Amino acid sequence: MKFAYFHLMPYTGKKDDTHDWPVANKLFDADLGKQLYDTYIDSMVDAEAAGFDWLGCNEHHMSPYGLIANPNLVAAALIPRTSQAQLAVMGQLVPLLNPIRVAEEYAMLDVMSGGRVIAGLLRGIPHEYVAYNIPPDESHGRLSEAIDLIVKAWTEPEPFGWEGEYYQYRAVSIWPKPMQKPHPRIMMSCSNEVSARVAAQKRGMFGLANLQDFDHARNLMNIYREEAKAHGWEPTPDDFVVGLTASVDEDLDLAKDRLTEGRRYFANVLGGGLRTAQQIVLQKTRYMDDETRSKFQGANKQAKISVDDLIDEGVIVCGTPDMAVEQIKRVAGELGIGNININMKVGNIPDAAITNQIKIFGDKILPQVKHL
Repeated sequence: MKFAYFHLMPYTGKKDDTHDWPVANKLFDADLGKQLYDTYIDSMVDAEAAGFDWLGCNEHHMSPYGLIANPNLVAAALIPRTSQAQLAVMGQLVPLLNPIRVAEEYAMLDVMSGGRVIAGLLRGIPHEYVAYNIPPDESHGRLSEAIDLIVKAWTEPEPFGWEGEYYQYRAVSIWPKPMQKPHPRIMMSCSNEVSARVAAQKRGMFGLANLQDFDHARNLMNIYREEAKAHGWEPTPDDFVVGLTASVDEDLDLAKDRLTEGRRYFANVLGGGLRTAQQIVLQKTRYMDDETRSKFQGANKQAKISVDDLIDEGVIVCGTPDMAVEQIKRVAGELGIGNININMKVGNIPDAAITNQIKIFGDKILPQVKHL
């Protein structure tokens, strides 16, 4: 079992629960922002030292929800300060970007890091399309074509032209090429049946950002396996990545109280404007079919479930170190996966608590679960 330390890098200086979109950037304090970036990068370096196998980040726009407009910059900042951990960039939001630029930047990072990049090629959540003024109806088509183009740019030794539905290039021959051969591992979001099938078709790793319930996860994993088999390959446990929220402390009540407040802040303060933008997309475009829209809205409702109920359901890591070990063993046993993505910085959970959690994971949790 491999473990990723994931960071959303939220802006914790926002106090009000506004639902305006976009959120006015007059609320951003650059001095606080500098402090947060420094603290968050330091925590990722600490996570490698504690024994985490991957360091993960993703991409979001125009919101205090996450301060990573370009996750490649985070990966670049980590390269000289780390040596072993894989750099799991869990998003470039490919339909919003130039795919040749995505291929070039990932190739640069792979060479600079000595072949440590895991390349997320994602569609993104609905509000990103409002932020970048890209038609949401085209998101699936843009993603599929862009992945094919990116992989060819990584692997084709001679210049080539590209005439697709969404992208056209007279000649492509990127410099540098990636260090990993044939190319860095690709990770894709598999939060619904359509995305699970596309990921299997592209031979991307199955990524589930947030475990909602075991039946939902198993259903998507089975769809991914069936689609992979239809395309001539067989996934292993190492092809599956599932995300878990974590709050661990020697004091059980403190661990639960921190996560309860962090989830409240995340949902109400950081997520209000984001949900406003999402509703615009979901109501007025074909970004999701009706079934997927219902599941997406259900995932938003999970924020209202109590921490105690989530512990009982087994879909988070919360409590004492011994409880965390048993919770991780349960997830591994239920799903048979090879990678778990741990998110500790939920909302405004204090950074000192995150530092303590990383140490607890390194000293008391990871040594007991890495053999799984």
